[in-house]
Amino acid sequence: MTGGSAAPKPGEPGVRAGRAAGPGRAFARFGRLFRDGRLLQDGSPGGPVLRLLVRWVRRPLLPAVRLWRRNIQLRVVAATLLMSLGVVLLLGFVVIGQMRNGLLEAKEKAAQSQAAGGFTVAKEIADAPSAPGKQGADGSGGVQGKNSVNWRTELVEQLASGGPGAFNVVALSADSQDDAVSTSRAPRASNGVDFTSIPADLRDEVARGTEPFQVYAQIRYTDATEARAPEPGLVIGKRLNDPDGKAYELYYLFPLTQEEQSLNLVKGTLATAGLFVIVLLGAIAWLVVRQVVTPVRMAAGIAERLSTGRLQERMKVTGEDDIARLGEAFNKMAQNLQLKIQQLEELSRMQRRFVSDVSHELRTPLTTVRMAADVIHDARADFDPVTARSAELLGDQLDRFESLLSDLLEISRFDAGAAALEAEPIDLREVVRRVIGGAAPLAEHKGSRIRVLGDAQPVVAEADARRVERVLRNLLVNAVEHGEGKDVIVRMAVAGGAVAVAVRDYGVGLKPGEATRVFNRFWRADPARARTTGGTGLGLSIAVEDARLHGGWLQAWGEPGGGSQFRLTLPRTADESLRGSPIPLEPEDSRRNRERAAAEQRTEQAQRLMSVPSQPRGDRSALPVPPHLAAPPPTGAAVDPTALPGSGARVVARPAGDRPADGDGDDAPRNAAGNDALRKASEREDTRGR
Repeated sequence: MTGGSAAPKPGEPGVRAGRAAGPGRAFARFGRLFRDGRLLQDGSPGGPVLRLLVRWVRRPLLPAVRLWRRNIQLRVVAATLLMSLGVVLLLGFVVIGQMRNGLLEAKEKAAQSQAAGGFTVAKEIADAPSAPGKQGADGSGGVQGKNSVNWRTELVEQLASGGPGAFNVVALSADSQDDAVSTSRAPRASNGVDFTSIPADLRDEVARGTEPFQVYAQIRYTDATEARAPEPGLVIGKRLNDPDGKAYELYYLFPLTQEEQSLNLVKGTLATAGLFVIVLLGAIAWLVVRQVVTPVRMAAGIAERLSTGRLQERMKVTGEDDIARLGEAFNKMAQNLQLKIQQLEELSRMQRRFVSDVSHELRTPLTTVRMAADVIHDARADFDPVTARSAELLGDQLDRFESLLSDLLEISRFDAGAAALEAEPIDLREVVRRVIGGAAPLAEHKGSRIRVLGDAQPVVAEADARRVERVLRNLLVNAVEHGEGKDVIVRMAVAGGAVAVAVRDYGVGLKPGEATRVFNRFWRADPARARTTGGTGLGLSIAVEDARLHGGWLQAWGEPGGGSQFRLTLPRTADESLRGSPIPLEPEDSRRNRERAAAEQRTEQAQRLMSVPSQPRGDRSALPVPPHLAAPPPTGAAVDPTALPGSGARVVARPAGDRPADGDGDDAPRNAAGNDALRKASEREDTRGR
């Protein structure tokens, strides 16, 4: 912390430490860009549409997201339901797979057995001798009787009669050309089966071999209706020879409708059972989690009430389980906490009462001692030098003792909550003038000059004039005392619903971390530093209590060697809450702001140098002069830091010794001499004018 320290605004969190950039930060920035709708801005027509869409999507989801984040019972039940659903789905897939494989395996074995028997019967019929007396189509007898047109039809009907509805039979010729020219070798099918249901791949395999082949395919019917829609089935085929010795193909088609119905029944049963199981597990999880979450919620509610000061709240404990032991431990903790707080409150009450009683009781003897000290002080001219000096020291220390006693009484009123605010509309300019008038002798003694900025317009607020004057007097006296003889700036401003008064000095300043400790009671930045004005160490503590009583802020900023600034911010009306301050806490003429302004100025000048066109060799007057090549300013003058841009002050030429910038305490004699010179010069000018 090299640039100084500043007290944080009341009610605001401190500044977080910086973190290194990484992939997570990059994704977070991208998410903010997408969330804020800045991803498609700057010329892209989809920016407003995207922002509107994101806002429209996020609005209904916000309550659900908030409920999800705050309700642990909902998260546990949802996780239980999801895991139960996964388990049920996994078990369902396994069971259905096992059932499907079992049904298909059983169906396949039965179909193979049935088809093998049919193939054997067809072969026996084709190899059997012709019955006597039968005539063939050409009028001859014997084997030619089997080559009739009805032979293949009778074969298909005979084979299909063994299992009506269980399977179908199709007979196809091995030579497709014969099917087109010969009626006796045309395709034959039972039960209206479309012979195109036989896959071409299966026919190729059957045509190349003599073993049975099988494949799963869709069985279609020639009279396709809703009742006879295509259905899955198992097709088994084999190549055989007819009575003429010509090859033909015989196929068995086994519908899988019953197996499909059985599998659908199993699926429905599993789905219904799984749904009931999931709902049951969700209800069980809800009840179980409720038994655990309910005591936790009770503990959270009681903890919130304890934090508001209701220390008598306790949990209701039933049973002897872990939750009951947790409740007993919580109640014991609350009881011990209540006891400790009561003890601390009693101790604090006794301390406040002791301070108040002692302060009141000391007034009587202090009055007597004051009267005696005044008598001795008035007669010090008749004493010897040592006794006279002792009388003066006695008077000074009595003054300080009276101030300390008054401050202790005021602190005791704040601690007891007995401080009352008498607010009325006042103009802070009048209060500042009275405070400056009271601090003028000390400023003249220290060689400092008090300047007022921002008093051109009224600065009116509802406040207690006595308390505000006490706060400003304390701030101004401290600024003059620690200003090392340099100027003290009092700035006033009003904006919105707030007014502010800032006191700026250019003395030793504050070290890092001291801006928050400066308001502690009896705290001193340098314990070895003597208080020339006899301060009690309670002034800033009383001042911050006065600011809080008004509902305002009293904050401090400082940097080593660069001075400090104390800012008092008050609401314009007594019942209004503060949202900001019209005056920044860190002044514009701080070292960090000056370095930033100088860097920006150097950058602008460098850019102007790069943009200036080339000049003739003999003419260089139009070129700007870089800062490091410019002629140094006169040694006898310096720019007042308060006259930097935005400060609202004029640029005043001052002697080199009276430079209120980053000087330290060693420059105080020179600054005081410069101030004296300025005052004498101004007095001479005033005399001439008169």
